[in-house]
Amino acid sequence: QVQLVESGGGLVQSGESLRLSCAASGNIVSINTMGWYRQAAGKQRELVASKTSGGSTNYADSVKGRFTISRDNAKNTVALQMNSLKPEDTAVYYCNFKIPWRTPDYWGQGTQVTVSS
Repeated sequence: QVQLVESGGGLVQSGESLRLSCAASGNIVSINTMGWYRQAAGKQRELVASKTSGGSTNYADSVKGRFTISRDNAKNTVALQMNSLKPEDTAVYYCNFKIPWRTPDYWGQGTQVTVSS
């Protein structure tokens, strides 16, 4: 099993920045994908950004150019730098850890990001 611990959420104003961090521990497999999903009130959980252990990235169109995902494979951490935040970014953000041959995925507890207008 894998445990994920998130930090960095908070309340900011439009245009400001936040940095989310997630640390994985437990039975880590070197081939994996770590990423961030978010779920706003009344909406589906959606992929924000992900990055494979090999370095490939994927971003939601709504955050391209504003958010950047990074990894430190040696430390088993992933971070999400969120710039130019908008009220539409308000959601609970969840760290995700995926091992290709295992189901289900592992999830963090979620951290609230609130962007005021």
